[in-house]
Amino acid sequence: MDIVDVIITFGKALFVFALLLILTLFVIWAERKVLAHMQSRIGPNKAGPYGILQSIADGVKLFMKEDIRPLIADRYVYPLAPVISAIPAFLAFSVVPFGDTISIAGHRTYLQLADLNVGLLFFLAMGSVSVYGIALAGWSSGSKYPLFGAVRSSAQMISYEIAMGLSVIPVALYAGTLSTRGIVAAQRSGWFIIVLLPSFVIFLLAGIAETNRAPFDLPEAETELVAGYHTEYSGVKFALFFLAEYIHVVTISSLAVTLFLGGWNPIGPRLPGFYWPVIWYVLKTSIFVLFFFLLRASLPRLRYDQLMNIGWKFLIPIAMIWIPLSAAARVIEARRWIVIVIGAVVAVFVLSLFVPQSSPQKDKEKEKEKVHEHA
Repeated sequence: MDIVDVIITFGKALFVFALLLILTLFVIWAERKVLAHMQSRIGPNKAGPYGILQSIADGVKLFMKEDIRPLIADRYVYPLAPVISAIPAFLAFSVVPFGDTISIAGHRTYLQLADLNVGLLFFLAMGSVSVYGIALAGWSSGSKYPLFGAVRSSAQMISYEIAMGLSVIPVALYAGTLSTRGIVAAQRSGWFIIVLLPSFVIFLLAGIAETNRAPFDLPEAETELVAGYHTEYSGVKFALFFLAEYIHVVTISSLAVTLFLGGWNPIGPRLPGFYWPVIWYVLKTSIFVLFFFLLRASLPRLRYDQLMNIGWKFLIPIAMIWIPLSAAARVIEARRWIVIVIGAVVAVFVLSLFVPQSSPQKDKEKEKEKVHEHA
């Protein structure tokens, strides 16, 4: 590796870091605007045109706020926990390819920070490490409500990390590689969402749970835990938790596009120019980010026992059943329509888990009817 390659690598690292910061500011503003329109409100409209500078104003406010540490908080772990939570969020994005190749000073380089041959495993590892920051934040605060939120988050991460890991196994089997760039290249003839629809549904549900977003935002349930694991944090430390959450949303959306929607591969013929793949990647990722917004505005928070039931009793068993089915179809080279039909049936079954079968009010009415019948 010569000096030019070192400079290019360092420049890509700075670019990805700055890109994630800018994307976080934009995503926060976009979420507030989308939720406001869905709830017949105005949303941010004072700072800049259409309130687009509101996120910057909020960031400056957080950085200017007084940093307070509780007296009984751990002196060393308490300030370290937000950093441990934020760093894996940045690192997880490093294996996401957001374009093809580009020439810089005569050197061809990928539009990706690091093309690891185990990129998929690296992403899963970073998702697992991020829970340490949340767990340490709840424990080191010296308060019971942050500790409850940290314990909830640990159990939630373990449950849905297993489901997510199982959901990507069929993708690796079909692509024949763990490299995210190799997975994108394997989808030039067809996106994996067509033949691996159950894996896509399971990955998406597990990703929502991993980001602690509604309806799986149990670690910071305001009605039960005040604010959860970050109750005792303010200022810059709280901003780091906030930053990590939104970066994780972008990363999960990006990886869903990479694994199941062909990554930066276009719909139709490829056009000349390095910027077209980037545009396709941005458009696809934006759809998933918007889906996160719509979920938050549409669905109520689940109970914690419902959250655990979905993960352990449904997603993990279904993923374990789907792995041998998809592997057998791949080995025997079954007709694609057979795999699609089986996958569609499994995906519909997974989605049906979120359709309410009954409500407490209806159950009470049925009990009253039974009592009247016996009387």
